[in-house]
Amino acid sequence: MKKLEGKIAVVTGASKGIGASIAKHLAAEGAAVVVNYASSKEGADRVVGEIASAGGKAIAIQANVSKKAEIEHLFAQTQQVFGGLDILINNAGIYEFAPLEYITEEHFHKQFDLNVLGLILTLQEGVKHFGSEGGSIINISSIVSTLAPANGSIYSATKAAVDAITKSIAKELGPRNIRVNSINPGMVETEGFHTAGMTESEGRKQTEEQTPLGRIGQPQDIATAAVFLASSDSAWITGETLYITGGLR
Repeated sequence: MKKLEGKIAVVTGASKGIGASIAKHLAAEGAAVVVNYASSKEGADRVVGEIASAGGKAIAIQANVSKKAEIEHLFAQTQQVFGGLDILINNAGIYEFAPLEYITEEHFHKQFDLNVLGLILTLQEGVKHFGSEGGSIINISSIVSTLAPANGSIYSATKAAVDAITKSIAKELGPRNIRVNSINPGMVETEGFHTAGMTESEGRKQTEEQTPLGRIGQPQDIATAAVFLASSDSAWITGETLYITGGLR
């Protein structure tokens, strides 16, 4: 039997990159998956198509998870189509780097509104749909929550907040048997990574030189860990931050 047979999962920001890989891996293990997207319908439909072609079950639902009304719509649609929720992956997020002198209110709020407030609002609405058996919530954080690179003070602060929220909410939801953990990836090769021109960058070379395993990550490196944390294999793990960085600290 597949690890997630009969489970229902919502993955936010799942039209590409890490979110898309997580959605596909959850579906491969038997979960019915909601592929959430903010703007890339084409990408979300592609992920749903790939899941369906592999014999899985998935639907795409649009929602900007920095907006409360759209979050409510996301979970209402999930409830209507699949009838509940067992797994919530909070993957949606953005990053922008800027040195101290260029930080603006807009730069701050753009990242905190989605990465932190959006996360809290999604948790708040999502937990209403978990059943009496509980389930698993996985927040996608980042190595920057503790590595804190130069020019990344705001982004790093949002991810440090995600780690703190994970630990606190895990204590709140433990009595309901809802486990809450975060995954903190290092540099991962995604579509956004290529769009940002990082493929042959000095930053990539430096990161690989500093990484004990000698390479940057791939989306599936994160997705397989998400399957573990979503499944009963991690039944006594909550409030943890799992670093997946090739050994980089």
